[in-house]
Amino acid sequence: MEQFLTGIDTLTIQFALAAALLPLLAFIINISIPGKTNKLSGWISTAAILASAVLSVFVFTKVWNTNHLVHQQQLWFTIGDTEIYAGILLNNLSVLMLLLVNLIALPVHIYSTAYMKGDGNYNRYFAYLSFFCFSMLALVVVDNLVLFYVFWELVGFSSYLLIGFWFTRHKAIMANKKAFIMNRIGDIGLLTAILIIYAVYHTFDIDKLFGHHSQIASFAFLNHGEWFSPNESNWVIAGVSYHLPGIWQYVACAGIFLAVAAKSAQFPLHTWLPDAMEGPTSVSALIHAATMVAAGVFLLGRVYPMFNQTELTILASIGCFTAFMAATVALTQTDLKRILAYSTISQLGYMIMAMGIGAYSSSLFHLITHAFFKCLLFLVAGIVIHQMQHIKDDNQLDIDPQNIMHMGGLRKKMPLTFITALIGSLALIGLPFTSGYLSKDGILIQAFEWAKAGGGLYMLMPLTAVITTLLTAFYVTRLIVKVFFGDLRLLQTYPSIKLHITDGGWPYKLPLVLLAACSLFPLFSANPFSYVQSWVYSGLIPTPGAAAESIYHTLVPIVVSALSLAVLYWAYTIYSQQAPNPFSQTGWLYRLSANQWYIDDFYHKIIIKPILVLSMSVFWVDRRVIDGFIHLFAKIVFALAKLANWTDHYIVDGFLNLIVSLVNLIGNFARRFQAGKVQYYLLSMLIVILALFMVFIFRYGTNL
Repeated sequence: MEQFLTGIDTLTIQFALAAALLPLLAFIINISIPGKTNKLSGWISTAAILASAVLSVFVFTKVWNTNHLVHQQQLWFTIGDTEIYAGILLNNLSVLMLLLVNLIALPVHIYSTAYMKGDGNYNRYFAYLSFFCFSMLALVVVDNLVLFYVFWELVGFSSYLLIGFWFTRHKAIMANKKAFIMNRIGDIGLLTAILIIYAVYHTFDIDKLFGHHSQIASFAFLNHGEWFSPNESNWVIAGVSYHLPGIWQYVACAGIFLAVAAKSAQFPLHTWLPDAMEGPTSVSALIHAATMVAAGVFLLGRVYPMFNQTELTILASIGCFTAFMAATVALTQTDLKRILAYSTISQLGYMIMAMGIGAYSSSLFHLITHAFFKCLLFLVAGIVIHQMQHIKDDNQLDIDPQNIMHMGGLRKKMPLTFITALIGSLALIGLPFTSGYLSKDGILIQAFEWAKAGGGLYMLMPLTAVITTLLTAFYVTRLIVKVFFGDLRLLQTYPSIKLHITDGGWPYKLPLVLLAACSLFPLFSANPFSYVQSWVYSGLIPTPGAAAESIYHTLVPIVVSALSLAVLYWAYTIYSQQAPNPFSQTGWLYRLSANQWYIDDFYHKIIIKPILVLSMSVFWVDRRVIDGFIHLFAKIVFALAKLANWTDHYIVDGFLNLIVSLVNLIGNFARRFQAGKVQYYLLSMLIVILALFMVFIFRYGTNL
């Protein structure tokens, strides 16, 4: 039996590796294809992701709810006595994410073959898309924190490439730089946390650290301010310390939160996501609705045992605030994609809050359901924007094709797009018979149960979450009415424009239908009103006691659904002009929402501007003081060099030349006495003898 399981595990590992590596192969092929607009590249990437999806289905069926962990690893490298292993870890969470990424990426790839048609960099787009899919798929199956960090960085890098895909647009370049920088802040936090964890546990193995049988929560504890690791024989390395001061546990958790906040766009590192909408809408559908931004929640799911109750409460509070804040901002935005971006931030806030209150399964359940209906809404937005762009180009209009104030009445021209948008919107609001109802109600119910146990101020959190749900119903209804109901508002300004609006071809329609079907309840639960009976919820380690029936299991769904329907109808009457708008369009609340709570302005004035001033000051000091001193020193050295050159040339060389001249003169003079004639030699000898004779005569006189 063990040999059979080992064989199945090996095949499962191979399929999981193939599922992750196929998009990498597509990336390599696409960057090697000559030309920039070869349509073959789109189908290569699509075929690769289709094959990857098929393989992920096989992997999912072999691992999901089998109570059998598939984990294989090989020695990667050795540093001293420390051996670092790399491998694949497949449990319920990883195989579910492996399947989800592929199921979201496949319709996006199909959609992109039509959406990016005619783009001058068609090959490059699909190469980047495949590279992103490879990074994300590898991220969810690796078994150690080092590899996790590597692919975490690759996910950020590939998203940087896709956000700035249209690099000739200034806004796109600013957006991808902003996303890159803010995500680097989170990456520093994650790297710090990994190093601290290794310092205590001396392993990067995710299963050993956070698995069912070796969770940090089971072994690690704080005692007298010290953070201790397990003391089992297979963990001990002779002479190695296994504890740190307790403060480092909080530092590690803070680092993980920074990583989550940056990647999943949570306050205060959320402002990059709305700007990231400058990339192609299909990119937004894949990265900023379903995969990259979900990586932060996935990280929490991986390291969940790391957090203590205080840290979880802080996490829940930040998630709840982010959900509420983003929902209020979405109320007044006029850019179609920015509304959906803030909606994404809000829904991610729900997931983080759910993690904080202990609703682990509900958080991940909402991650799964949200991926489908938010991807659907982004693809709908892409079709709408595409058609508005056609109107703009055909009639040579100076309008923003993403501005919902120019739209209206599109349900008549685009019936399929309207129906699927309606399904996605109802799922986003969380109304019955949708997947969003199951996952969001699970979070709200458990939030009330958590608050009841805590009492007092804890009740503010579920109440804020309910208010956020009602705000969601309002801004989603506003969006749908502005885009699809009434008459096209462009006709009021330009009554003679030509309109050629359709749902598009099958590459547009097929993804919408698939995602709309996945946004309804049957995919997740046979019972449309019970999240507890969902196969996703039950397979993700339900929180003990979470499934127990309480008054909240009946009261919360009824009250929240009734209030949501009331708000939906109220918003419909306002924006279909059946009732006056009671909200001031100039008050401070409106300005607060329209200016995104002034958070970007705050960052610009308090952080960016001072840093730029400091940078310019340092630049001035560098150019004027440091460079000035260096240039002065260079001039002094140059002057000294010239002086040394003059001294060398005129004094040293002059003295040497004088000696040479004297030697030459003496030599020339002496050479005359060496003519080779005997009479000259005799004459010379006579002169010398006479000279010596005269010297003696004058010196010694006649005494000689």
